Amino acid sequence: MPLFPNTPVEKMTEPYHRRWWALLVLCLSLLIVVMANTSLIVAAPDMTKDLGLSSSDLQWVIDGYTVPYAALMLVLGAIGDKYSRRGALVLGLLIFAGGSVMGGLVDETNLVITARAIMGVGAAVVMPATLSLLVAIFPRTERAKAITAWSATSGLAIAAGPLAAGWLLENHAWGSTFLMNVPIAVLAVVGALLLVPPSKAKGMGRIDYVGGLLSIVSVGSLVYATIEGPHFGWGVGPITAAVVAGVGLLAFVAWELKHPNPMLDVRKFTERPFGGSMLAVLFFFFGTFGSIYYSTQFLQFVLGYDALETGIRLLPLAGAVFVGAAVTGRLAPKLGVKIVVGTGMVIGTTGVFLLTRIEAGSAYTDFLAPLVLLGFAIGLSLSPATDTIMGSFPEDELGVGGGANDTALELGASLGIAILGSLLATSYKDKLTDMVGGHLPAAAMDTAKDSVGGGIAVAEQVAKNPQGGAEQAQTLLGAVHESFAHAIAHTSLIGGIIMAAGTLIVIAVLPGRKHTTKHGEADAAPATEEQTETETVGA
Repeated sequence: MPLFPNTPVEKMTEPYHRRWWALLVLCLSLLIVVMANTSLIVAAPDMTKDLGLSSSDLQWVIDGYTVPYAALMLVLGAIGDKYSRRGALVLGLLIFAGGSVMGGLVDETNLVITARAIMGVGAAVVMPATLSLLVAIFPRTERAKAITAWSATSGLAIAAGPLAAGWLLENHAWGSTFLMNVPIAVLAVVGALLLVPPSKAKGMGRIDYVGGLLSIVSVGSLVYATIEGPHFGWGVGPITAAVVAGVGLLAFVAWELKHPNPMLDVRKFTERPFGGSMLAVLFFFFGTFGSIYYSTQFLQFVLGYDALETGIRLLPLAGAVFVGAAVTGRLAPKLGVKIVVGTGMVIGTTGVFLLTRIEAGSAYTDFLAPLVLLGFAIGLSLSPATDTIMGSFPEDELGVGGGANDTALELGASLGIAILGSLLATSYKDKLTDMVGGHLPAAAMDTAKDSVGGGIAVAEQVAKNPQGGAEQAQTLLGAVHESFAHAIAHTSLIGGIIMAAGTLIVIAVLPGRKHTTKHGEADAAPATEEQTETETVGA
């Protein structure tokens, strides 16, 4: 048995015998890519103090990763298909590790943002490679189980990132939250070389680089406009980006419809399984990531938990993901994608609506049920939706399929954090102005309205000021807490309504269980041998 697997998957006459070990490597690679964002949530306060970050700076430290990550996945997935999926995985992990080293060593804001962007490029290579390799390695009868494990890893990373970062921040500077990625990435590279077989598409034609460029411009501009506009005002930059995104999307669709070998066959969106599953991923991560984003802030800023304590309190969410994944493995083959995904979205929507009960006196227990419901919903919904999306693509487009799935996931999460985060900030600002407007100097009021962290900092300054004192500081702190709690409740109501509307759309679009995708007809129905195959539902 050779130390390094060198027989391509496409030439194997039977399933790869070390495929479950290979899955472990793929899940480990996915873990650090998702942890890179979730760990930053608890590291942000320390970074803000050390680097003197403004609200805009912090937003771009976070989203410097998101823009290249979302924009490049489709194109880099296609490149991995054509040349080497394993090679893409290894290269992406090395780029990611390089950006992590840079981020952990620099101490200047623009350099940290640059490091995060480099990590985003690496993540954009890794994410579609993990899915395309998974689908290539596993036979159809085992694929649903493998995708369930892959999906559960995403949920685990939501809690593992803050937990690991919180533990490091107990005794180390924020740079350690970047450097912790490096040994994991190195381990994944070694594992990929030892356990993951080579794979690439057979007979794939020339890559549609024009379509790829249009997709990069469209998605990148959309994410930029979504981040910059709601948070910092719709000036020339965000408006221009929004226009570019709209024009680029129209040009992308027109080009792909005419191209003989398109980057992404946009006609797939008229197939109800694919279109419905893409919408499910988009809407689902819009609501869940936005809710987790501001719930974590409440735990830290209002309830006063440190980074490690916050990570520990997110563990029930991770546990619920695994429970949901176990349940979906049993229910999806029997009930079908529509019922399972629809049920998961209903549960997730319920979790978001429960956050409308949050008030200034709320405790961690008030967040426990929403977090558990959101985690369970992630475990229940993501796997069958992803399996359906990947089953819509032929062998030579698996990287594109992974890129499409991951773009929907990341775009949904980005839109959720940006739009719901903007609503949160506006609601907080308006409520605080109503409560304490006119009682603070203009500069202090501007700082307090900027964020809940700013409001707490102003209250601390008031307590130290002889003209203020503990009583005034406590009054201001109470107003900050009440304003932020009001903002969470108000934002959750709007987020819940959007998710409810998305749930109804997804349920209407997804077909019933007696259905399989165009490219799944030759092997089996999506997650089971029990389902009856029928024709693809088209436009």
